[in-house]
Amino acid sequence: MAYKNLAHFIQILEENNELTVITEAVSTNLEITEITDRFSKLPNGGKALLFKNTGYNFPVLTNAFGSEKRICLSLGVENLSQISTEIEDLLKNITSPKNTIFDKLKTLPQLGKIASWMPKIIKGKGSCQQVVDFEPDLNKLPILNCWTADGGKFITLPCVVTRDPKTKIRNVGMYRMQIFDKNTTGMHWHLHKTGARHYNEYKQKGEKMPVTVFLGGDPAYTYSATAPLPDNIDEFMLAGFLRKKKVELVKCITNDLEVPIDADFVIEGYVDTKEELAWEGPFGDHTGFYSLADWYPKFHVTCITHKKDAIYPTTIVGIPPQEDAYIGLATEKIFLAPIQLTMLPEMLDMTLPFAGVAHNLTIVKIDKTFRGQAQKVMNSLWGAGQMMFNKTLIIANKTENIHNYKELAQKISQNVNPSTDIYFSSGPSDVLDHSVQEFAYGSKMCIDTTNLKENVLIFSNLKLDLEKIKIENLEIVNCNFSLLNDEISVAVISVKFGFNFSAITEKLFNIENMEKVKFVVFVDDAVQISNIFDVVWVTGNNIDPTRDTIIKKTETLSSIYIDATSKIYKNTFKRQWPNPVVMNKETIKLVDEKWEKYFNQTFIESPSKKYSKLLIGEGAIVQK
Repeated sequence: MAYKNLAHFIQILEENNELTVITEAVSTNLEITEITDRFSKLPNGGKALLFKNTGYNFPVLTNAFGSEKRICLSLGVENLSQISTEIEDLLKNITSPKNTIFDKLKTLPQLGKIASWMPKIIKGKGSCQQVVDFEPDLNKLPILNCWTADGGKFITLPCVVTRDPKTKIRNVGMYRMQIFDKNTTGMHWHLHKTGARHYNEYKQKGEKMPVTVFLGGDPAYTYSATAPLPDNIDEFMLAGFLRKKKVELVKCITNDLEVPIDADFVIEGYVDTKEELAWEGPFGDHTGFYSLADWYPKFHVTCITHKKDAIYPTTIVGIPPQEDAYIGLATEKIFLAPIQLTMLPEMLDMTLPFAGVAHNLTIVKIDKTFRGQAQKVMNSLWGAGQMMFNKTLIIANKTENIHNYKELAQKISQNVNPSTDIYFSSGPSDVLDHSVQEFAYGSKMCIDTTNLKENVLIFSNLKLDLEKIKIENLEIVNCNFSLLNDEISVAVISVKFGFNFSAITEKLFNIENMEKVKFVVFVDDAVQISNIFDVVWVTGNNIDPTRDTIIKKTETLSSIYIDATSKIYKNTFKRQWPNPVVMNKETIKLVDEKWEKYFNQTFIESPSKKYSKLLIGEGAIVQK
């Protein structure tokens, strides 16, 4: 379905009871974030929120993609698997052998479809250029200051258009933009991203780099800017496929790039590659921790255009689940078929659990037909595009339901021998991974559950003397052995800061029955160990697998011990450690007091009240 513009999408959200409108005056400084955070963590993502009274001339839309229903509405489908099926059918039709002239002719309609999705540049101006400002002032836009320790205001949902200076191929990416002044921002493209590659190519040529940013329009544009496409695939072509209508583009006014005619805002400008980098950040990021300040290029704004009735779309990221989790859900469904058909035909399904914040945890299901096939899949995925950032990979058999995490955990407990079925590697890591010893480089772990055991050893209702364990290990604060009762061989143990990982592992393994627990996870004592979602989230963020695991074994049994505690207290860890992303007490209190003015509905508690216990000091950086 092709939306006429963002306002059309908002109308559809309202018709489907997926939108809440707030007319009470709200501030773009922290207040909108706190309200949105409360909704985004509700079951199924709460509602999209339209703030009409922000002190600016433009309404603000948040959480628009923040549920499975809304991400489906944004892409015009009943369910996300529908898109994957369409891609699979299309690729099979085009690539299948053609034995006769009639077979070849049958492909023409499909080729015609592809042609109809190709973007088209139109003459004249688009509705995105109804208002033109050659004296641009970003302070006129309702840009959010999202979190307490952020470095400033950030544009968080920008579609950033660049062009390769050599091939002239266009790219549309999404990179946060910190506001430095009325016409200058940061451009936070990570070193692995296409925008950064374009920047380096312009830098080699000694030229300024034209850049244009647009916001709004058909939501398919925004999704496509986040999609993990290869360099040579135009994101506007993906958007055309998703909306089943080509994207019409219009030339920018002050540079030679193009943007969709129906965008709400267009911010034109350039990056001077000869200019010194700017100190950008920190920023409360999608990992749930702050990404710390670093050096990034500056973007200079030459012109801002917008629709007369423009709506400012934005998003917040932080401790999961947030809106980005549902965007990731779309990605795992949409890109399953291309992976199957071009690289891994044995891969049947894939999921990115919300607690894994996309790159920390991936689960795949395969049709295993030969020994070592799981390792083949592991190596292929770790070498494929953005999957190179994956830290922990779980590979399951075709008979497993990988979306039922309890059943999957039981199967892992049955089938995995930690000393033989867990593999380690190393390679690029996400720039946001704060646990690795070296910036953007760390280790990876694959758990292979496909080696079925003839004699399954399941230990449930183990008699573990908690008091004895705590007395003999004074660094232990508490233990959660409840998963053992569900035949899930996992124990979660909270410890004091600076605990001796190696020594405590040795002691525990020699306590009666502890050698029968296959997975033992250590977390800081502020983590609520009864909440397994939080344990998975913290573990994924805090481990560098090779460094932070110890495998212990007897002749018949083995266990893996995982140190998911903060490493800032380890003398060998030299990098700064970030705090989790939570709201300050003043803003929480403000939203509590104004709740009845915002909404005629049940009060929602602030998630930050729970997670503030994880803070160590104040600010984005943990202070020893």
